[in-house]
Amino acid sequence: MVKVTAAEVNKLRKTTGAGMMDCKKALVEAEGNFEEAIDILRKKGQKVAAKRADRESTEGAAIAKVNDSKTVGVSIVLGCETDFVGKNDSFVSLAHEFAAIALGCSSKEELLTADFNGMTVAEKLIEQTGVIGEKLQINAFEKLEAPFVGSYIHAGNKIATIVGLSSAEEGASVVAKDVAMQAAAMNPIALNENEVDASVIEKEIEIAKDQLRAEGKPEAMLDNIAKGKIKRFFKDNTLVNQAFIKDSKQSVAAYVKTIGDVNVTGFKRVALG
Repeated sequence: MVKVTAAEVNKLRKTTGAGMMDCKKALVEAEGNFEEAIDILRKKGQKVAAKRADRESTEGAAIAKVNDSKTVGVSIVLGCETDFVGKNDSFVSLAHEFAAIALGCSSKEELLTADFNGMTVAEKLIEQTGVIGEKLQINAFEKLEAPFVGSYIHAGNKIATIVGLSSAEEGASVVAKDVAMQAAAMNPIALNENEVDASVIEKEIEIAKDQLRAEGKPEAMLDNIAKGKIKRFFKDNTLVNQAFIKDSKQSVAAYVKTIGDVNVTGFKRVALG
């Protein structure tokens, strides 16, 4: 049996993230060949991934990241099977590394084929599935570009949001983060009333009319009363029309205007589950 040194085992562990004993066994099996040992660990990951393919990866880490110029942001979810793994520091660190790579990608598919230290992100996911023993996958990918982009990660990495502003005015960093926190907490369905899907509006109108009929309101009055209820629906469910959580006397749109002629151009929100 080939003898391997502690230094060789440690080097393989740092390269792959695998446990000490797994690294030692792989090096022994590879007769000391470092690259072959990596392949052995990858194949182990493939076997574990195949066995756990039907498992749900609803736990994990939601991460938001913005580029240095604050003009591009991404939010991703790295999924795993258990909350225990999702809270692990090395797992969260890996999620941040994937998010940094995602800044240069236009889709989840492109992220999966992107380079990660000589292998693809998809291959790294399989490798780490073997290391951790749980199914790992990218469950969500969102990207946003704007003159100014801010981000927010909710405590415990359960929710991550990015928000775009129309101008990088002084104070944009604080405002963008506040609005990103709003999106995380209130989970709006759209940026404004114009971006709400027509089918959603139609459904809400019918629900409102059915409620009004049940209350005995005359049929001739239903349309006008329903329109008022839809306005309330927009106020509750669209980001810029919502009451600002830090000051309910003003809307999010009004709060953003406190730093100048600035609008929210878009937002993206990802969450576990």
